[in-house]
Amino acid sequence: MRLPERGREPGEVLEALEALRAGDVDWRGGRAFTLAYHAGDEVLALAREAYARFSAENALNVHAFPSLRAMQADVLAMLAELLHGGAEAAGFLTSGGTESLLMAVLAARERGRAERGVRAPEMVLPTTAHAAFEKAAHYFGVRSVRIPVRGDWRADPDAMAAAVGPNTVLLVASAPQYPQGVVDPVAEVAAIAEARGIPCHVDACMGGMVLPFLERLGEPVPRWDFRVPGVTSVSVDLHKYGYTAKGASAILHRTKALRRYQTFQTDNWLGGAYASSGVLGTKSGGAIAAAWAVMQHLGAEGYLRLARSAREACLRVAAGVEAIPGARLLAPPEATLLAFGFDDADPFAVADALWRRGWYVDRQGPPPSLHLTVNAVHAAVADAFLADLAASAGEARAAAARGARGAYGTLE
Repeated sequence: MRLPERGREPGEVLEALEALRAGDVDWRGGRAFTLAYHAGDEVLALAREAYARFSAENALNVHAFPSLRAMQADVLAMLAELLHGGAEAAGFLTSGGTESLLMAVLAARERGRAERGVRAPEMVLPTTAHAAFEKAAHYFGVRSVRIPVRGDWRADPDAMAAAVGPNTVLLVASAPQYPQGVVDPVAEVAAIAEARGIPCHVDACMGGMVLPFLERLGEPVPRWDFRVPGVTSVSVDLHKYGYTAKGASAILHRTKALRRYQTFQTDNWLGGAYASSGVLGTKSGGAIAAAWAVMQHLGAEGYLRLARSAREACLRVAAGVEAIPGARLLAPPEATLLAFGFDDADPFAVADALWRRGWYVDRQGPPPSLHLTVNAVHAAVADAFLADLAASAGEARAAAARGARGAYGTLE
């Protein structure tokens, strides 16, 4: 496409936009078990309106926009309370879970360099830790030491401890880890880190806005947040189970002293002092405003309701999967994520058949399996999904079909 010689009318442009997304998955109708999260039309409308009102404000410099500074501080304070961070906890909002994890690794590298003189940094993490840690390793020159997980898919603290060396600057645990949806033994991993003076980051991008409320609902949630000695930072995605607009995550450090290692400052140019809390420079204030607005609107009561709905839907789907001949869960879901495979059918062919029926699920491996991120919107469609899943499995089994592996993220 070339830039039009003459501009098009707004109505025509908006019609073209609607036409472009005609083939997108219907996430508002619960047809996507990944990528998008929906708490209802009222929450979505509020997030959109708040985002629109602050979309042109620039969070690069909150001196010019003190509203954004105030909203970010409020959001971080609410998160610090949820995560039992105390008065000393400090952090920043980021553009997403990937940036939050990048900042965790950068902060660990810089701390290792400043406090211990580490020049060839390494981080020790389970094979289930998010792919964004590999991106951080690539960007920041940190060697990734991946440790096989136990038979229950959880991190193996003993094996991680054995892998720690003089250049280790970070240990990682997840709550929950993404591929199988189980919570790592955070207390054991953090104890190793604390004993050796190494930071421990807990990736709670998926669980940070769910696990605190499941705990309040009486679910048996193991300790994973700042209540655990040795945990030095935690990441939480607000645009996932916080149901805010895309572009909102957070990283919190136990103290302001630890937070400073993720920041950047320079005056080595002709434009004056420049400081940045993360990868981005200019960033829209829209995501900050939407996060603030949605969290204020839902409050603890709203998040309890949404967590209960998502958890009940997840358990219903898990039970339904186990009732399908040949299907098997990889692990009982501890939060709202689940993964499953098939003994007699190619899971990726099953995913193809589901997509033909209008459902989008993640494909992952090893082992080859399907992954569901169950959120509140799925309570109303769980039974319909299970019926189509059974039909899709039967179709793939009968045809002995093979499907494409797919990708969690794409380069197109």
